[in-house]
Amino acid sequence: MKELKGLQDSVKEIDKLFTDYEDMLLLIEMSEGEDEEQEAAEEIEEELGTFEEVFEKLRISTLLIGPYDADNAIVTLHAGAGGTEAMDWTGMLYRMYSRWAEKKGYEVEMLDYLEGDVAGIKGVTFEVKGENAYGYLRSEKGVHRLVRISPFNANGKRQTSFASCDVIPDIEEDIDIEINDDDIRVDTYRSSGAGGQHINKTSSAIRITHLPTGIVVQCQNERSQHMNKDKAMQMLKSKLYVLKQQEQAEKMSDIRGEVRDINFGNQIRSYVMQPYTLVKDHRTNAEISNVGAVMDGNIDPFINAYLSMDAEAQKGKKAE
Repeated sequence: MKELKGLQDSVKEIDKLFTDYEDMLLLIEMSEGEDEEQEAAEEIEEELGTFEEVFEKLRISTLLIGPYDADNAIVTLHAGAGGTEAMDWTGMLYRMYSRWAEKKGYEVEMLDYLEGDVAGIKGVTFEVKGENAYGYLRSEKGVHRLVRISPFNANGKRQTSFASCDVIPDIEEDIDIEINDDDIRVDTYRSSGAGGQHINKTSSAIRITHLPTGIVVQCQNERSQHMNKDKAMQMLKSKLYVLKQQEQAEKMSDIRGEVRDINFGNQIRSYVMQPYTLVKDHRTNAEISNVGAVMDGNIDPFINAYLSMDAEAQKGKKAE
């Protein structure tokens, strides 16, 4: 049903593009030689800009053809090297993704939250709910690097800090993944984030460690320990399924998957605030000088550039 609705929406957008295109042609014909030609030209230029934006949005949506691109996304951010500055940076990234989701009309649900010692966030897991959320956000997986004059540095020196972003699909259908009880360790702890007084009174939060792989998942948002465990198990199954798919792809293509440390040299994107302002994606070379706009959720240019690059790479693999 979700895929069918997505196709129906795409068809409606294509129909509207055709209508808008014909309207612009008609407006051009009607305005030729008239006194209001300059005014009409400005109107056409404005409509053309809107047309190009809608067309690009539709073009990018055609690239979301992965098996789970239409699903919700579960995003985990962890502070890396940089101490308090890195924790503050993690909090800034969480706000950035929240603002992006809000602009897309997506819902954000907190699943786990660990507050920083002085400021920011040590780690946070949240679910972004909406059509194609995973398809877009899978481009954000990796290490994000911040360069700025740190407000936490008494000497006012420029500092570099890092945070990691992991993204998995919230796979709704049953996943053919078997998890043995002997392979997991389940720990309970008290919730430390937002969610009302109830979750802080009891040790209802759940942490599950998958011993063979070292994968750790946590959930504290639900109102009962049982519900938190169910959600955590669902997250673990999704992670194990994605890992299995990656391993199979690596065997077929003989390419090692990207497992990045949260430190210098492994970043996918750099955000420089001093001495100049620039956000640069190191995979696509896409750049934006308005750092404030990016931190306010304007990350679509980076997402679109990555999806276009990834689509070309997939074409190349099929041609081999």
